[in-house]
Amino acid sequence: MTERASAEGGANRHLVAGQTGAANSVALPEGGSAAGRFFVGTASWTDPTLIEAATFYPRQARTAEARLKFYAACFSTVEVDSTYYALPAERNARLWAERTPPGFLFNVKAFALLTGHAADTARLPAAMQAMLSADQRREPRLSRPAAPLLDLAFEMFWSALRPLRQSGKLGMLLFQFPPYFVHGEKSLEYLAEVRRRLSDAPIAVEFRHPSWTAEEGRCKATLDFLREHRLAFVSVDAPAGVVPSILERSTTQVYVRFHGRNRENWFRRGGSVAERYKYLYAQDELRPWAAKLKRLSGSDRAFVIFNNCYRDYGVTNARMMAAMLAE
Repeated sequence: MTERASAEGGANRHLVAGQTGAANSVALPEGGSAAGRFFVGTASWTDPTLIEAATFYPRQARTAEARLKFYAACFSTVEVDSTYYALPAERNARLWAERTPPGFLFNVKAFALLTGHAADTARLPAAMQAMLSADQRREPRLSRPAAPLLDLAFEMFWSALRPLRQSGKLGMLLFQFPPYFVHGEKSLEYLAEVRRRLSDAPIAVEFRHPSWTAEEGRCKATLDFLREHRLAFVSVDAPAGVVPSILERSTTQVYVRFHGRNRENWFRRGGSVAERYKYLYAQDELRPWAAKLKRLSGSDRAFVIFNNCYRDYGVTNARMMAAMLAE
């Protein structure tokens, strides 16, 4: 298949558990290359457009529990996106662990304030709201938290994930930095601070500004810095002009995110998040990545995440990639 699947009909009708072998992590052959195991999945299992498409989840999967169980029967990992918008609750992390099979891994996106993004004031926990000034509480978004509030945000974020850590189901913490997080001394100091705050956490870092990797010398320096601080580099496939699409590793954990290649919508002002990621990869676009992943040496495991979360595009492409990596 070289043409994209129908955007309206979807490429997959209700998946069955283990249909392509993607329900389990993909093991490489003896003497193989890249990672000991590939974990392929999508960025969210609750995306509204995926649910509305009605091509992935069966009709009887109407609850959060049923959908997660079905998803985990089809894929070996998922990226939790909701934790970017609001700090996670430990109860939810416990339910995630209970509702998924052994070996399933959750990659958790860092809360907005931890990566320099603004956060919705109304969604902050009461303990954090109590630390705000009257003027800050009136603002819809908090963008410059005081040091004590940021300390608490780090503490609450990591503490809430205890059930995933204890069950062995925590993959990586994804720190996706904004385009205005440019290479410089201040940014490097913050990355080092993230590692100090979360000394034992498995952390993956995604840059959205080309100053980190566009030039060969700077790219090498960035990777060396990440290695020194045990931070995994996130490779991306994205529209031209975002950041270079390169496959590199800085730890024994490989992390790749596929954002789609919808350049027009990516840079359009006022467009929705769903429209930005509206892109269905063709097999010919994924095969070069699969080949490079198989050749990449020195890693224990690789996470391959499809963030083109529009209708069933992400799950369709995740199944494609899982099949390619198993060849």
